[in-house]
Amino acid sequence: MKTSIFVIALFAILSSGCSEDKLEPMGHNSTPPGTVSDIRVENQPGQVKITYKLPADQDLLYVKAVYKLNSGATREIKASYYTNTMILDGFGDTDTHDVSVYAVNRSEVASEPVTVQVKPLENPIWGVRRSLNILPDFSGMQINAENPTQQVVAIEIMQKDSLGKWQYVEGVESSQPQIQVSKRGLDTLDYEFRFTVRDRFLNYTDTLYVEVKPLFEQMLDKSKFRAYNLPGDAQPEQPGWLEMDRMWNNIYDYTNHERWLTRLDTGNPEKPQVSTFDMGVAAKLSRLTLFNWRYEVDGQPMFYYGEHMRYFEIWGTMNPDPDGSFDNWVLLGSFENKKPSQFPYGQQSREDQEAAIKGFDFIFPLENLPKVRYVRIKHIQNWGGDTHYGIEEIDLFGDPR
Repeated sequence: MKTSIFVIALFAILSSGCSEDKLEPMGHNSTPPGTVSDIRVENQPGQVKITYKLPADQDLLYVKAVYKLNSGATREIKASYYTNTMILDGFGDTDTHDVSVYAVNRSEVASEPVTVQVKPLENPIWGVRRSLNILPDFSGMQINAENPTQQVVAIEIMQKDSLGKWQYVEGVESSQPQIQVSKRGLDTLDYEFRFTVRDRFLNYTDTLYVEVKPLFEQMLDKSKFRAYNLPGDAQPEQPGWLEMDRMWNNIYDYTNHERWLTRLDTGNPEKPQVSTFDMGVAAKLSRLTLFNWRYEVDGQPMFYYGEHMRYFEIWGTMNPDPDGSFDNWVLLGSFENKKPSQFPYGQQSREDQEAAIKGFDFIFPLENLPKVRYVRIKHIQNWGGDTHYGIEEIDLFGDPR
């Protein structure tokens, strides 16, 4: 008998557990709330900010605005009753648009709409398009544009295929005020490209057509690199392990801490630290790619931190002075490792992390640079504020012909 009672009880529990949950409004008030009033419009680039007065309704839950985009899609923006402002985005033109604004109660019952006309300013994609400048670069091209509003934009690239048809190849997405991206992997041939700029709402600009002929370069053979220590050069943090040859051992794993790391000069922490090496071949340098290792700070990966390089110079010569001075050396370039997001120290965005893992490109001037065989890294300041520094890996590119 006890077994039968247990089975019946278990069946009842299981049956109740299988009941279907229904999402229903928070209340059952069928009376529409009052309408919003005193709507004020602030037209902005590609979007509009509206402010309004909420109705005096204790059951009010949110306010929504409904309008159409250029694509024909209907966009709906909601804002809770805790605020009286709303950003309406996605506009691709500067035409006048009707926006219907509703107050909605906890039973999802909407008020009568209040229609307001808005006239957004020019979408930021057009400013990016006008400033778009494509230049030949080593093994590719350089894409430059200004994005002062710092809205997320995508620069789409198309190229003709073997049949002469335009095909999408890739895009550049950024919210940075200064967009500068290099696309490489091309031969020194003539290429035809076209570029358009769009936002995340699929608003597009017109098309820029460009012919590009990349400049010659090749990656220099790092198996020929050798440390060439001169008097006054920086010392390794851990001799025998964190030596200079660690930065050209072809280990790009950013989680690997087997790097070239110099020792902090506690007696003079602001004095620039210098490292010298022999490339084993004379070349006119075109660019240096720098890779950082990953710090773990409170469980977060950091690539712009501590002894990561920030401000530095690259010098070169064919005949180094044995006394360690900079006589006979030529300044090839002065560089700053910029964080894409420009966030404060100790903070970084997803774009910052992706840029670090990809590697930082530092381009040497195209003109008036001599061939060099010996290179000096003169490090001026790291992200932590002193001058000792570490490098996970470097690649050097140029023309040794």
